[in-house]
Amino acid sequence: MTTQVIVLNGGSSSGKSGIARCLQAVLPDPWLTFGCDTFVEALPASLRTASDGIEVAADGEVSVGPEFRALEAAWIAGIAAMARAGARVIVDEVFLGGPASRERWQKSLGDLAVLWVGVRCDGTVAAGRETARGDRVAGMAASQAELVHRGVLYDMEVDTTRTESLECARAIAARVA
Repeated sequence: MTTQVIVLNGGSSSGKSGIARCLQAVLPDPWLTFGCDTFVEALPASLRTASDGIEVAADGEVSVGPEFRALEAAWIAGIAAMARAGARVIVDEVFLGGPASRERWQKSLGDLAVLWVGVRCDGTVAAGRETARGDRVAGMAASQAELVHRGVLYDMEVDTTRTESLECARAIAARVA
């Protein structure tokens, strides 16, 4: 079956977005990319700092509430609908809830051909990238580096600690049917 969706899961500043852009360049067909950052930016400002939306603590810990979850479910269903309508989709995600996060996606993507990819990066390296970016709360990358992978099963994994995004994208592309 032809791969319709590639899900990249990794912590903040692990290199998922760079890999997604490289995948768009190396895959022969057009692919759309959607990420959790895009979803959070689409939320009304009132839900970006509220307990029923999403909150980022001073140490980078992220917590989400019921309004966030309801809108996230609609977001996931919409991405799945695009894939069912014929769009090939790359999802740039952070599974803060481990296996429960993957299950939410799996439920919506159920009948689609999905390549599940773990994007790993050493926490210290990710923290350095986080600092260089300047648009993240300090501590987020280090706290998420391993957390997002606990209990999550993948078809393949890549590690951006010492491997460039393009090389990771080529390895992923080689697995796309």
